[in-house]
Amino acid sequence: MHRILPYWRHLTLLALLLALISCAPSNSKAPAVQVHIVAINDLHGYLQANPWVYRDASGANHTLDAGGLATLGGMLDQLRAADPQLLFVGAGDLVGASPAISAMWADEPTLLALHDMGLRLSAVGNHELDNGKAELLRLRDGGCSSSRPAKACRFHTDYPGSGFPYIAANLIDTQTGKPLLPAYRIEQSHGIKVAFVGAVLRDVAQVVSVRGMQGLKAVDEAESINRVIPELKAQGVDAIIALIHQGGETPEAVDQQDCKQLSGSIVEVTRRLDRAVDAVISAHTHRGYLCRVDGRLVTQGSSYGHLLTQLTLTVTPGQHQVTSVSAVNLLADPARYPPDEKLAAFEQQVQTRSNAVLLQPAGRIAAPMISNRPDPSGESALGDLIADSHLAMTRDLGAQIALMNPGGIRNNLALAPGQDQLTYAQLAQVQPFGNTLVLVDLTGAQLLALLDQQWNGDQFKPLQVSKGLSYRWDAQRPADSRVVPGSLTYNGVPVAAERVYRVVANSFLAEGGDHFTVFQQGTRRQDSGLGDLDATVAYLQGNTRRGIAVGASESAGRYQRVN
Repeated sequence: MHRILPYWRHLTLLALLLALISCAPSNSKAPAVQVHIVAINDLHGYLQANPWVYRDASGANHTLDAGGLATLGGMLDQLRAADPQLLFVGAGDLVGASPAISAMWADEPTLLALHDMGLRLSAVGNHELDNGKAELLRLRDGGCSSSRPAKACRFHTDYPGSGFPYIAANLIDTQTGKPLLPAYRIEQSHGIKVAFVGAVLRDVAQVVSVRGMQGLKAVDEAESINRVIPELKAQGVDAIIALIHQGGETPEAVDQQDCKQLSGSIVEVTRRLDRAVDAVISAHTHRGYLCRVDGRLVTQGSSYGHLLTQLTLTVTPGQHQVTSVSAVNLLADPARYPPDEKLAAFEQQVQTRSNAVLLQPAGRIAAPMISNRPDPSGESALGDLIADSHLAMTRDLGAQIALMNPGGIRNNLALAPGQDQLTYAQLAQVQPFGNTLVLVDLTGAQLLALLDQQWNGDQFKPLQVSKGLSYRWDAQRPADSRVVPGSLTYNGVPVAAERVYRVVANSFLAEGGDHFTVFQQGTRRQDSGLGDLDATVAYLQGNTRRGIAVGASESAGRYQRVN
């Protein structure tokens, strides 16, 4: 016969058992927790799906239209269904160098859409600085006092701000000597404290206009991130992720796990990071990779919304102990993901409001497609066309030679089947930066030195030149003198060292951008006030009115490589 203990005796025994358990030594650890992070980088205001060609880990090549707000939102919807506490973050260049559908509204629709997607934070990229620190802070905080009054607050009359912070440990306000933005932000997921530390490439001044960097400077990425590690540890974070707007390249596929051939600036930065940094989310080079550098994961998700990168951290709670980090690059394929209905409606709204400008005819071209792909010498057919247009529209101001940086040409020009004229939108996608054309006087010796600056270390940035300028270059010569002596001519006449030439370039290049510092030696500097895109549009439209279609399918051979 079993005796039933009184209720109070049950409580006494239970209390005794709990006391014994609490006093007994324990070898068990808190169960591991998985945290999911989804990252986007280099969106550049691409609100719509756009063409992409890539190779997967099996070696197969694919071509499709990828990305777009509706698809990215649909991906996040599915990922949040699996983990409602995932952390969505950015690695910079979310705006800037954008298609006209975003750029014409000062990129405000892109930032509003990212807020609706639940973006928690982003590192600042170089293109967030295109219009200077005041405009960056306005885009973050809201308001209409802008250096771009023709674009700001035109989509919404009361732009509220991005709704998420930008972070950068190494972007210094030179007036205060302190970082312009917070160095880091701590987020929580499943009870785990994850610190995100941001940085922009330390050479940002070379890829942003002088006006954009006024009052700012960037210092070493790794040193700046390492400097805040003790502060983060003191706050008891469980994991630290570096969001660095700097990148690398690899021949390996975008979805190749643990790729090992990564090269470029991000490798050197990663190697100098404190080992407390558990993973690096990189950007800037528009590549997709999932690599390991000295055992540490370094990722990037291509550009223009083609990929989202999902990281999975396995973390032991209560201490900085990340036992594993893995990642996948998820293809933003509209055929795979049902669209997010709210974002699809927003995308359509932006398109409808933009069409009044974007669909205006902008002139005829003489070939179905004019490519920005360089030939073996570095010249492109589209570079020829743009340089010629800038020269033609500034001849009345004395311009003799036009130069164009290849990084300022963002797309090809191509007519759709049955299309007679280009639209404004197509040209705006090629030249999205909103630079003005600036004229300077350079001597022949300075012009030669400027052309020799096309080779900077292991980089070759071939300037696109207007009709009339010609030279040859030799890859076997030293990097600072690769233009073959005596080969530089203007209108068939050798360029004289002491003679002065009037040169026009966009304001970014004319201020010494892309390491073309000889431009800073120019005299009689004159900002024409004419936009670079406006000049190209006017050139095409003027020739179309005269019955002339301009451009060619191949480069004109204005300079040649001899070795």
